Amino acid sequence: MTVDVTRPPGDGRPVRYARAALAARAARVLRDNDTGSVITAAPRLYPHMWSWDAAFISIGLARLDLPRAVTELETLFKAQWRNGMVPHIVFTDDDAYFPGPDRWGTDSAVDGPHGVRTSGICQPPVHAIAVQRMLEIARTSSPEERGDAERFARSIWPALYSWHRWLVEYRTPGSSGLVAIVHGWESGMDNSPRWDVPYAAVNPGDELPPYVRKDVRIVGDPSERPTDKEYDRYLWLIEEMRRAGYDQREIVRTSSFLVGDVFITALFAVSCDVLVELGTEFGMPADRLADLAEWAARARAAVAGSCHSVSGMARDRDLRANRWLDTQTIAGFSPLLCGGAPDEVQLRLLSLLDSDRWCGHPDLLAPVPPSVSPMRPGFTPRQYWRGPQWPVVNWLFGWAFERRGWYERARELRAAGLRLTDDGAFGEYYEPFTGEPLGSTDQSWTAAVVLDWLCDDAD
Repeated sequence: MTVDVTRPPGDGRPVRYARAALAARAARVLRDNDTGSVITAAPRLYPHMWSWDAAFISIGLARLDLPRAVTELETLFKAQWRNGMVPHIVFTDDDAYFPGPDRWGTDSAVDGPHGVRTSGICQPPVHAIAVQRMLEIARTSSPEERGDAERFARSIWPALYSWHRWLVEYRTPGSSGLVAIVHGWESGMDNSPRWDVPYAAVNPGDELPPYVRKDVRIVGDPSERPTDKEYDRYLWLIEEMRRAGYDQREIVRTSSFLVGDVFITALFAVSCDVLVELGTEFGMPADRLADLAEWAARARAAVAGSCHSVSGMARDRDLRANRWLDTQTIAGFSPLLCGGAPDEVQLRLLSLLDSDRWCGHPDLLAPVPPSVSPMRPGFTPRQYWRGPQWPVVNWLFGWAFERRGWYERARELRAAGLRLTDDGAFGEYYEPFTGEPLGSTDQSWTAAVVLDWLCDDAD
């Protein structure tokens, strides 16, 4: 295959791929990471299925092979716990990842699924968004694919409702209305500085079982990964959950870490909106549609209520210490995902997002929002969620902006995302100033969103 490659002046990266070649490379990544039953998150570092990865991967797959996209989400939801939780990892037989299923110890959990091994926590609720996106894509294709997508949307809707109900029943403690997490991994932003203060109160006990990390061996540069001290806390929280028998109410009552997550709450609000739209179209029960509308309204109000009076940025809340967390990260722009905050606040956030403190920073390779402002203390351009840019987060904001009718802003984010990723490496995340792909390359969710952007531009 001939690859159309250009070398732009002033860009230190070795290659940039033309759009057709970039799309072909993205399709190849999804194909190569397909084990037949799941698309692994990445070939070496992440050899299993991750919950929110699977949602984004399904969107990219829908551009190539709708039945395969349907299978991907069906596989994830076959691992749904009986209480409604969608687990953050569905394990394959590969043992190259730590912590694996034995460390999680969920096999005896009362509410766990039968016949599949999973972790015992969740990840952001973006699956309804993926189903609606798959439906939109199928409706631009053949009548057969449209029919298949509609049957799938109708069939998975009750499981999505059960998943959302679980978040309300088990993860909205207290009066803030924010969806709570009991582990930083549930946020998807594992080592974000958002969690530094609540993690400081997590004190691993002497009885923490010994362990050997595998991620730092694969990545090679430990500075791109969370530290060992952070890992001690991550694993201690798992230990606490094991001791609670994965009883969700007991975990929320006793876990050393309990934080109202404003980013997840915003995604939950807009995902409930999407589920209402799908449910209305497919004739789902009125009482369930009313539930979802109420949950969306409460979540949106919680996000609006978290906004700082001066900066306008949304804040997480440490529910153990009963205090707001003022660390400014990309999550502070959550009201732009779901709306609900006063117009004056949202305009202030849009202005801040455009400023040289975020996307307008003059040294960024591409105006994609970094996970932490380059002008904030503690910004670390190579370390995971403490500075790098994440294409999937850019996709989420672009999707939300288009949904809100901000078409030019959505187009700009899409173009910036393609500029960041056109080296064809499909990094897990990117160094904001050089565009160097970091973490894992050939990351499935990055390939998926790039493919969606490219096809969107071509439609």
